[in-house]
Amino acid sequence: MGTETESRSVVGSELSANDRTRLERAFSIPRGRFLLGIPVALLILLWSAGGVGFDFLKLGQGSLNMVEFLGRLIPPDFSKISTILELLLETLQMAIVGTVLGVVFSLLMAFCSASNIAPSWLYYPSRWVMNVIRAVPDLVFALMFVSAVGLGPFAGILAMTLGSVGSIGKIFAEAMEAVDKGPVVAMQAVGASKRQVVQYGILPQAAAPLVSYTLLLFEGNVRGATILGLVGAGGIGLELTTAMRMYDYGHLSAIIICIIVLVTIIDQGSALIRRRIT
Repeated sequence: MGTETESRSVVGSELSANDRTRLERAFSIPRGRFLLGIPVALLILLWSAGGVGFDFLKLGQGSLNMVEFLGRLIPPDFSKISTILELLLETLQMAIVGTVLGVVFSLLMAFCSASNIAPSWLYYPSRWVMNVIRAVPDLVFALMFVSAVGLGPFAGILAMTLGSVGSIGKIFAEAMEAVDKGPVVAMQAVGASKRQVVQYGILPQAAAPLVSYTLLLFEGNVRGATILGLVGAGGIGLELTTAMRMYDYGHLSAIIICIIVLVTIIDQGSALIRRRIT
């Protein structure tokens, strides 16, 4: 016990006054700004809730209707399970292809929009392009590609790919910007080329978060493919919409259960992969 205390005192004595102050500041909370930020945040929350008509009383009054709707979903009707599984498989295939294409193009955009890789003349236009893509909903892209290539999963894959570039491309770029600068500076000091710096100094450090974000993108694309089907872009979304319009609640319940099972399996598989790479 005495040895541990002595070692701590030795370490503490080795720190200069400036270093000790800097470390203490890292764990301190700016109380003035923090206390001022709480009422400001509450005012913004109340202003937003009032603007959109958020009302807990109305939610309580409508809870009976919600219970009634959920009651209609019981029991589920699995008589069309073959159709559901076929469309779920199509949805999964759309997500796989859309994720692979989205990751490829997102990596290209990330190289062009990472401040520690791209020059300024390329950095800002790339960021603007991704901002524009991210501002447009995926359903709009789906409608655009449906009108271009017709109904079916191909339009959904194109919409998914383009939507991925706006969202995951920005995250990829930020992951590359967040790497430790020490190895990068060391490689630049010994005359490494830009390609060598990216290949051996940046990508190895960013590999784990890039894989994690790719898995997250895949999970989102599986759910997104379900929504894209609503506008005829393939997947199980069209079948889901048809069941709702026909008030076929048993079939609707079976579709929802199958989607939940698929998303749960993918989520567990992604969590297993993440544990192995971290």
